[in-house]
Amino acid sequence: MKINRDLYLTQLIDRKHNGLIKIISGIRRCGKSYLLFELFQKHLTDTGVNPNHVIAVALDSYEQEKYRDPDDCYHFVKEQIQDDSMYYFLLDEVQLMAKFESVLNGLMRIKNLDIYVTGSNSRFLSKDVVTEFRGRGDEVRVYPLNFSEFLSVYEGSWHEAWREYSVYGGMPLVLTHKKTTDKMKYLKNLFRETYLKDIIARNNVKNTAELEDLLNIVASGVGSLTNPQKLTNTFKSVKQVNLSAPTIKQYLDYLEDAFIVQKVLRYDIKGKRYINTPYKYYFVDPGIRNACLDFRQLEPTHIMENVIYNELNIRGYSVDVGNQMICSERKMTEIDFVVNQGSERCYIQSVWSMPTAEKKKTEERPFLEIKDSFKKIIITGDNIEPYYDENGILIIGLKDFLINSDDLGI
Repeated sequence: MKINRDLYLTQLIDRKHNGLIKIISGIRRCGKSYLLFELFQKHLTDTGVNPNHVIAVALDSYEQEKYRDPDDCYHFVKEQIQDDSMYYFLLDEVQLMAKFESVLNGLMRIKNLDIYVTGSNSRFLSKDVVTEFRGRGDEVRVYPLNFSEFLSVYEGSWHEAWREYSVYGGMPLVLTHKKTTDKMKYLKNLFRETYLKDIIARNNVKNTAELEDLLNIVASGVGSLTNPQKLTNTFKSVKQVNLSAPTIKQYLDYLEDAFIVQKVLRYDIKGKRYINTPYKYYFVDPGIRNACLDFRQLEPTHIMENVIYNELNIRGYSVDVGNQMICSERKMTEIDFVVNQGSERCYIQSVWSMPTAEKKKTEERPFLEIKDSFKKIIITGDNIEPYYDENGILIIGLKDFLINSDDLGI
């Protein structure tokens, strides 16, 4: 099955010959190797690059296992360079090589060598990955399939695709399974045998049960405001376990470093400042979130909000949670997303359904207190044609938002 990942392929193409190591990062099994060895390598040969000038090494393959030795890999690459034309070094699973940072920094001295690497453990995929190469790294963040990518290869209607995606998410290999039981088994095994074990091994976590409990709590309250102290109180009242706030913060950092969850800060719109706590967490993929909960609690409102957040990130926006005072009621209210791109901004509310005028009025109320002229958008799960109402607020359906990437207009 061929899945076009044009967004990421374009980013790699744009970064060719920029003198930096291109680092393809993202949660394990999201398609990084496919992007590098299938899509990008095909682009190189299709644009006239001699196949002999593409040096491809997959360190997890039996045939190339010997190149895990840093000296062997370094000398092998140097031996392949026979002339002054540009060569391309594609290295998969770089974390399997000891001292890979030194090897890659050494290879960067070869002027006609363009370097691309992927990695698949939480050490390599930490937020600090670019610093591994002393400021010489250029990161391309890859996500699981977004809905439009999923829909492009899904056999069925839009509604069927959404129902499937909202439960099982966009990990590419999910699409190879036809039975629901097989999809669930794959995702639960991926969650427990890959992601959890990586985090536990890397960080030497002793209280593994508490780590799993924390994940369940965060997954159950996805999109809800929280902080380590609130989670500490939850452990005391629900689990009868004393888990300190610093420990919980550390565990949350582990999850964020491994790209399983993403933390979103609150932004005071009127005060034009960030509020450090509480904040929200969203999962990088709805299927992983649901597998964490053994496919219970499939609330469409929370899942839709999580999918919208991921989509905004994939499109390259900076996203915060909005905090806005309603003066007439003298109370603070929340705007789901404050979306920024450079000097441009828009505000977004996510609502599963607006069956009545009163519900629409409730969702619009926070927008009416905002005194700037940036775009205001309500995304609803209802199947509607996009329109602007009398307050200048754009109402669009989830389908249009997910399929038409220019709907925000910023």
